[in-house]
Amino acid sequence: MEFQILLDCLLVILSVVMLWKGADWLVDSAAEIAHSFKISDLIIGLTVVAFGTSAPEFAVTISAAFTNQTDISIGNVIGSNIFNLGFILGGTAIIRPIAVSQKLFNRDGLFLLMSTALIFLLFFGINGWDVNDSFTQIEGFILFSMLIGYIIFLFIKKDPPEEVHPSTATKSSYLFFLIGLILIVSGGHLMVEHASNVARFMGISDWVIAVTIVAAGTSAPEFATSISAALKGRHGIAVGNLIGSDLFNLLGVLGLAGIINPSSISQDIYSSTFVLVLMVGLTLLMMRTFWRISRIEGIILVSINLVRWYYDLSA
Repeated sequence: MEFQILLDCLLVILSVVMLWKGADWLVDSAAEIAHSFKISDLIIGLTVVAFGTSAPEFAVTISAAFTNQTDISIGNVIGSNIFNLGFILGGTAIIRPIAVSQKLFNRDGLFLLMSTALIFLLFFGINGWDVNDSFTQIEGFILFSMLIGYIIFLFIKKDPPEEVHPSTATKSSYLFFLIGLILIVSGGHLMVEHASNVARFMGISDWVIAVTIVAAGTSAPEFATSISAALKGRHGIAVGNLIGSDLFNLLGVLGLAGIINPSSISQDIYSSTFVLVLMVGLTLLMMRTFWRISRIEGIILVSINLVRWYYDLSA
């Protein structure tokens, strides 16, 4: 048993190395590819990078949907999105304040707020949670269709690069993009599996593991990518990755889960979804102040997430 726990700890450390190196390659190669196609960092962050880093949420949520584990299927998406805005966006801003473009706020940020509020209304209506609340296939199709329409719109109205760069993308750019993505997704999987084993050894319950370690672990790719992008001054990728990942989770992953397995909505999901709506609104308010997220605002976002974790752990 002690050898197994030691092995789990070593694999958690390995997963951290994989995440950071993978993120480093992913950000650099994504920027090269974007500039070679005259696409902005923001668009590449909102789409390709965001969808890639959301792969762990996709795997966990769809697997749970097929096995009729509704709370895990929906809870992982909601929990990961709160983690993205709290720990990751807040933590990134603490390390390095993040500049936010007006276009990101007006187009993508408000669309995220609208999508989050819509999901809350689809789940619970205007009267709050009820035993008859459910997530139907039609609602799943609506969400998934919104994502497809959003992606098409982004590429039709593609933004030019923020700076003029030579078209430097080569075959190695695509290769390192793929390798970086594989390292990030694999590292996230290793972290979830082996950190959960360590937590169980310490006597932590499966439910607490699900709402903390699984949510954090499946968001680890976003964390590594956004931190790496911010340190390199790629603010479009740093913020676009998080906004795009949240949209992909809510509309794509959750929408597909609803199509696969229509289900009832438990009361536990109500409070988390309500917190997510508030988090998105607060984040947009912070973005609108001087078009940046400061270190103080980052501390506030992280603190809110810590309070939520304390509530989950003590419940």
